[in-house]
Amino acid sequence: MSCDQGGVRTSTTVYIAAAIAVLALVLLAVFVVSKGGREKRLTPLAGLAFAFVLAGIIFGENRLIGYAFLGAGVLLALVDMFRQSKST
Repeated sequence: MSCDQGGVRTSTTVYIAAAIAVLALVLLAVFVVSKGGREKRLTPLAGLAFAFVLAGIIFGENRLIGYAFLGAGVLLALVDMFRQSKST
C-alpha cells in the first residue's frame, strides 16, 4: 500500500471516495426513479440500514468495525426488502 506525504494510505482514501460516490449515485437514481411512479417513502429499517452502510464506510480504516457495519447494513436492507415484498 502506498502512502502520501501525510502518511494516509492513498488506496484507502480512493476506496472511501469511490464508495461515497457510488452511494450518491444510488441515492440520485432512487430519487429520480421515485419521481416517475408512486412515491415510496424510506422505511425506518431502510434508513437504519443506510446509516450502518455509511458507518462502515466512515470506519473503514479499522477493517473489523467497517466490515461489521457494512454487513449489518446489508442484512438490515435484505430484511427490509423481504418485509416489503411480503406486504405487497
